[in-house]
Amino acid sequence: MSELRVRLSRLPAERVAVSRDDGSEPFALDLAELAAYVADHEGGPVRPRWVWDDTARWHALLLDAGVRVARCHDLRLCRRVLRRAPAVDQTLLAGEDAARWDRLGPASASEPALFVADDRAEHLAADAEDERQQRAVAASAEAGRLALLLAAESSGALVAAELRWAGMPWRVDVHEQLLAERLGPRPPRGTRPARLAALAAEVGELLAAPGLNPDSRPELMAALRRQGLDVPDVRAWTLRRLDHPVVEPLIAYKQLAHLLATNGWEWLDAWVRDGRFRAGYQPGGSSTGRWASDGGGALSLPAMVRPAAVADDGWRLVVADVAQLEPRVLAGMSGDTALARAARGGDLYQAMADTGAVETRSDAKLGLLGAMYGATSGESGRLVADLTRRYPRAFGLVEEAARAGERGQPVRTLLGRGSPPIGEESGELWAGDLDAPPADDASLARQDRLRRAYGRFTRNFVVQGTGAEWALCWIADLRNRLWALPSTPGAALTERPHLVAFLHDEVVVHTPAALAEDVEREVRAAAAAAGRLLFGDAPLDFPLSVSVVTSYAEASK
Repeated sequence: MSELRVRLSRLPAERVAVSRDDGSEPFALDLAELAAYVADHEGGPVRPRWVWDDTARWHALLLDAGVRVARCHDLRLCRRVLRRAPAVDQTLLAGEDAARWDRLGPASASEPALFVADDRAEHLAADAEDERQQRAVAASAEAGRLALLLAAESSGALVAAELRWAGMPWRVDVHEQLLAERLGPRPPRGTRPARLAALAAEVGELLAAPGLNPDSRPELMAALRRQGLDVPDVRAWTLRRLDHPVVEPLIAYKQLAHLLATNGWEWLDAWVRDGRFRAGYQPGGSSTGRWASDGGGALSLPAMVRPAAVADDGWRLVVADVAQLEPRVLAGMSGDTALARAARGGDLYQAMADTGAVETRSDAKLGLLGAMYGATSGESGRLVADLTRRYPRAFGLVEEAARAGERGQPVRTLLGRGSPPIGEESGELWAGDLDAPPADDASLARQDRLRRAYGRFTRNFVVQGTGAEWALCWIADLRNRLWALPSTPGAALTERPHLVAFLHDEVVVHTPAALAEDVEREVRAAAAAAGRLLFGDAPLDFPLSVSVVTSYAEASK
């Protein structure tokens, strides 16, 4: 037996069904006994792979009891992957409870509890679903890649649970000072802070509209038009093209209103406690496999509030981000050795210019991003045509993905994640047969629009999705490397180096200052290992920008 799989299923009355794949008889535990059972096995000679419905529920419970698991298989996340994988026979995932598994949603940041009221519909048998998934993977022509993808996805779920449980160190006093400096003192609920109120009054005066509510788009548009400022929208870049004294205070108002709404006092009350920002992460939250956030805006912390992310006394933050991830992934997955050589060691765009592929670094960036996002006209389109001749395999890969999308066909990432059906991303699913002649001109136009939009989506899907797979492998390996660093015997997760943030291609580790250099070494080693795991011995690397800082705001970008 290659590994021991221990399947845990929720039962009514806070009981847990335990089924092992070593031939032993299934049994049940009281929930209160679970942590000790898991800890005993994690401390044994063979650490099992824990198989459960939703990592966010199970691992949070174990972490509360001081138990960390090394490996798991998240049935909910993995089923979502397999249900869209082109290389999987979907009949092997069928079963009398299949629809319930398909409906099973993730635990939310506000309710991660394992057992909640009225959740009997979620008492699903982990052993039956695990057997279905294993059969589906084993029967696939891409079994090895899919197995790696499911392992990475499940490891990412463990990271997400630990990120929320540990939290990022956050100084409430620093954050409140930042807000006070920009907005004024904290106002009573339902009223504007002093600075915003003053700007709102100034905007109203300049537009001859006393009492104007700048937060109301219709009111603001009407006031602008009465002043002869006929604009299509009130976005900042549109406003900056206007020649009117209202522009500066209006843009300042919009920026500060955004700060208040996204990271103001209410955000602090909701997401920061005990000196930690505890965000809600959703692994696999997008169709490409990239994470999403279900609360707190964990994946888009603005620079304005990052000074509040301060390491504990005697600790440091190690911040690392990978340079130009998606172009490097494109070079690796396409096997384009010329582009891979340009990606070695540093700035890929500059290397493309240095080899004469284009005249300038900006041309290289414009052309390569144009290829991945479907630019076909103007300067970007011309550069794409030129670069296609220099890097035919890389540019051919995204072009092939685009043509498949335009035919209504799904595409896959390197490890086998499949794209969603045509129209799903835009919320405009095509219910008919794409190959059937349209009934009328309107149907023809809609079909053509959907095909082109899906082609643009699939063009980028293959690269962005594979980039997400590289990032999952990176954080999965880094998680284990951090745990293996020297520490006091029995030290808890938060007493040793641990991940506190993950933002697609950037990680933040909170570490004792004495281990900061070791953490930096392991962060780099994990990135190199992820590259080898996905792309073998391709002449490709993933250089990192790494900063060891006291405050997140000090990290170099």
